[in-house]
Amino acid sequence: MCGIALILGPGADIPAFRRMLGSLAPRGEVEEVLCVDDLLAGTQRLRIVDRRRAVQPWVSPDGRWVLCFNGEIFNHRELRAELAVLGRDFRTASDTEVLLTAFMQWGESAVRRLRGEFAFAIADRAGGRVYLARDPLGVKPLYWSRGDGCLLVASELKALVPAGCPVAEIPPGQHGWAGATAGPDLVPYVDLIRLGEDQPPIEDPDEAAKLVRVALEDSIRVRLDTDLTVGVILSGGLDSSLTLLHAQEMHHDCVALTIGAPGSEDLAFARRLTAEFGIPHEVIELSPGDLHLDDVREAIRISELTEYGDVINAAVSVPLFRRVRELGIKVVLTGDGSDELFGGYPMYDRIGPAGARQLFLHKIRNLCRTELQRVDRTSMAHGVEARVPFLDLSMVELAMRLPMDLKVRDGQEKWILREAFADLLPDYIRRRPKNPMSHSSGLHERARLFRPAFSRAYRSSGYELLEAPRRDFSTVLEQCGHDLERAIVSGDARRDYTLRENARDLAGAIRWNAAPAVRRVARAGRH
Repeated sequence: MCGIALILGPGADIPAFRRMLGSLAPRGEVEEVLCVDDLLAGTQRLRIVDRRRAVQPWVSPDGRWVLCFNGEIFNHRELRAELAVLGRDFRTASDTEVLLTAFMQWGESAVRRLRGEFAFAIADRAGGRVYLARDPLGVKPLYWSRGDGCLLVASELKALVPAGCPVAEIPPGQHGWAGATAGPDLVPYVDLIRLGEDQPPIEDPDEAAKLVRVALEDSIRVRLDTDLTVGVILSGGLDSSLTLLHAQEMHHDCVALTIGAPGSEDLAFARRLTAEFGIPHEVIELSPGDLHLDDVREAIRISELTEYGDVINAAVSVPLFRRVRELGIKVVLTGDGSDELFGGYPMYDRIGPAGARQLFLHKIRNLCRTELQRVDRTSMAHGVEARVPFLDLSMVELAMRLPMDLKVRDGQEKWILREAFADLLPDYIRRRPKNPMSHSSGLHERARLFRPAFSRAYRSSGYELLEAPRRDFSTVLEQCGHDLERAIVSGDARRDYTLRENARDLAGAIRWNAAPAVRRVARAGRH
């Protein structure tokens, strides 16, 4: 929905603030600013809910509270009704106003009532402090830094890099107060690790399938509460196909969007599905040779990602969302998060039952800096809001209660998801195995050619103010014999790939990219 920026403290630097906010310009359509006393606050607002009146920063009627808000509150109508009964008045139909009113009514406990994907800052002008909060999974980003006696807050790392001070992330599911020179003092308002602990595990497959179906349908429904065209990012795999088939039933104006190389698996499956169900389909064909080093560098600058595999996926996502924006689509749904919840990676099967739950928790905790960061940055860099129905808190809690043998059974990943929607999914989708995004799009090996340049591009952007580049977790886990604890220690001890590892990987990528030319020469020789 927005990019937000804020500086709190005496002598806050207005030109520096303008640069911060300017770096976030692609996230929105209109720049809105409030500069009062020792507070500089602003948004790059993507107008989605109550597009005319939901102006930000949103200020309370008494002028004390100032809200900068990024994201969506999906239960804002229910909260509005509850607050109205308590005597609160409203000037708009926006979730922005509901959020600040809820905070004024219930204080810090308000965040526990929110169902949404959000990150926000509420400045208390009377107290000279700022309240910061982020959604439970970290779908929406929030960073802070401190310099020259001021607190700096922004939606992206790149907005804080010019200050040259260390940057920290507001962790998912945490909230707390910060002053110009102290804090933030953050505490969890939800504990993902203990989610569902007070409820019994669900071991009956029929019951599990029914609950999964109800939860996903409801999660998709609340994310379609808009009068705008809704796009669905479609790979032709299980998760995106489920999202699309529900969306086209629940929303009057829905379009599928697929990127891939000519002849790739994703294009073939996506075309077949959309043709069968009569769904409008936009295809972005990208030949491997169309992907260049500058494209990868730009993907790194946009995404701020640390792991190499995520960068490769980002390089594929950037042209996809560029086209989404060209089509005038501002809201999309994606299938991200399902693999983490329902055992969609081979590592779940290889690590064994004893380590599977710990791996599951590790993947969930790190989504905010891997898949979700890629989705947020590459979509919002083009003024597109991506919503992730598989990561509704109700879905996460349900997944916590499912034993691993309902997620991976007889070598079949996401088994319970396939069973829950067996009547809805065509057999060719239901039986299609999981493939990473860049692999099934046919573009992975091309992007892999530029892997040796990833680290330099990341560092040149100044992103080490937050953290250094990392080896891919899947690679480290495999090298450690699928011993999770050992892999975590190894990943922390040595973050980046060695020159030898990069050289070996580059040689493999060169062989793969040269293979088509070799085959053409061989065929010509035979004729």
